[in-house]
Amino acid sequence: MLASWVPVPADSHFPLNNLPYGVFSTAASPLPRPCVAIGDSVLDLAAVQRAGLLSGPVLSAAGDCFQQPTLNAFMALGRPAWAEARATLLHLLSAGEGTLRDDTVLRSRVLLPASEVRMHLPAAIGDYTDFYASREHATNIGIMFRGRENALQPNWLHLPVGYHGRASSIVLSGTDVRRPRGQVVRGTAQPQVPAFEPSAALDFELEMGCFIGPGNELGCPIPVERAAEHIFGYVLVNDWSARDIQRWEYVPLGPFTSKNFATSISPWIVTPDALEPFACAAPAQEDPQPLPYLRQQPGERTNYDIQLEVSIEPTGSSGSGSGCGPNGGSGGAGESSSSGQATVVTRSNLKTMYWTLPQMIAHHTAGGCNLRPGDLLASGTLSCEGPLGAGCLQEATWGGSRPVQLEDGTERTFLLDGDTVIMSGACQGDGYRVGFGECRGTLLPAAEL
Repeated sequence: MLASWVPVPADSHFPLNNLPYGVFSTAASPLPRPCVAIGDSVLDLAAVQRAGLLSGPVLSAAGDCFQQPTLNAFMALGRPAWAEARATLLHLLSAGEGTLRDDTVLRSRVLLPASEVRMHLPAAIGDYTDFYASREHATNIGIMFRGRENALQPNWLHLPVGYHGRASSIVLSGTDVRRPRGQVVRGTAQPQVPAFEPSAALDFELEMGCFIGPGNELGCPIPVERAAEHIFGYVLVNDWSARDIQRWEYVPLGPFTSKNFATSISPWIVTPDALEPFACAAPAQEDPQPLPYLRQQPGERTNYDIQLEVSIEPTGSSGSGSGCGPNGGSGGAGESSSSGQATVVTRSNLKTMYWTLPQMIAHHTAGGCNLRPGDLLASGTLSCEGPLGAGCLQEATWGGSRPVQLEDGTERTFLLDGDTVIMSGACQGDGYRVGFGECRGTLLPAAEL
C-alpha cells in the first residue's frame, strides 16, 4: 500500500493506490467540478489546477480541463495527460511530500471531507451501449428459455452481443428509481393479449461499465490491440430491468421500455492504472476462435480480479402519494415493510467475463461507428459459478420459481417497492483495497396515471 499524509482507513476503497475520478459540488460552491477520492476526503482538482500544481507540459498545453463541470475534456486528452495527472497527484498526496500537507490555507481549500460534498454524474454521456458478455449468465438464461442443448444462440461465441441503451436515464448512485409501467402478458392463454400495468418482475443487473476517453473518427474502426488506449476508467453499473415487460417486447429488436427507465452507476471512475496490479487472464477463446479482428494475444487478453457483491436492503415503503414526485406513486407489485437488514444475494467477479472490454470496443467500431469521450459501455450481467454467482434475480430465482431468502425472514422472486439494491466492488491487494465504493438505488412505486 502506498503511504499518504491524508488519513486512509484500513478498510477504505480509496487508498493512494486508487485515486478514482469523480465530479462534485458543495453547498458553498455549487458549481460541479472534477475531483479524486483519497480515504474519506475528496481533492478538488479545479482548485489544485488554479494553484498551479497540475502544470506539467501535457496538462498545461491542454488548458482548463479541470475547470469544467464534467470529466469529458480530461477524458478526451488520452493516456499522456492521464499519466501526467496521476503521477502529479501521487506525488502531492504521498507521505513525504509537504506542498499541500504543510500549507494549511491551501490544504483547507483543496481537500474536503467526503461527507460534506455532493457527487454528480462524472461525464456528459452521449451514448450508452450495453453488452451481454458473461458466458455463465448467457448460458443460464438460455437454458431457462431454450433448454440446455440450445442455451447459447449461434452467434454468441463469435461476437460480443450488445444493444444501444438510453443515455438520458443513466442516474448516479443514490438516485431513487421508479417502477415502470408497460405492456405485459399474464398467463398462457392464446391468443396473447397484453395489459398496460406496473411491472411485477423488476430486477437488478450487476454490471461493470467503462467510460471512453479519446474517440475515433466516423468510418475508422479501433483495432482490438489498441482498444485499451481508449478506456478512461471503470464504474459499477446496475441496469434495472423489467422482466415481464421485456418478455413481451424483445422480439424481434431486443429490449426497449423494459430497460430504458433507469440505469444506475457509481460516482467514482477507477482508472486502468489503479487496476493494473489486479489484471488476470480472461477465459480462453479457443473453440471457436474469434474472427481475426476480435482475436487477442494471450498477454493482451485480460480482465481484472474485481470482487463484486450485491445486497438487497428491504427498507420499506408506505406507497402513499401520487404522481412522479420524489415520494409519490402507487404500489401495484407489492410493498416491503421489513426491518432494513441487508442481505448479500450475489457474489461475482469481473475476471470470468468471456468477452473483454477491448473486444467490445473493437466490435462496436468495426463497421465504422464513432465513439466519443464520455460514452459508456457496460458489460451486461456478470455471473459466475457458485451458490451466489447469479448476477440478477431472474437467474438467482430461476425465473421466479425458487425465491431468495432475506435475513429478515422475507423472500424475493423480484424486487418489491421500497427495496434498496446495493452493489459494491473492490480488488484486494496486500494490506489494501482498490475499490469503487457503492452503487445503490431504492425502488419507488409506479407513478399513478
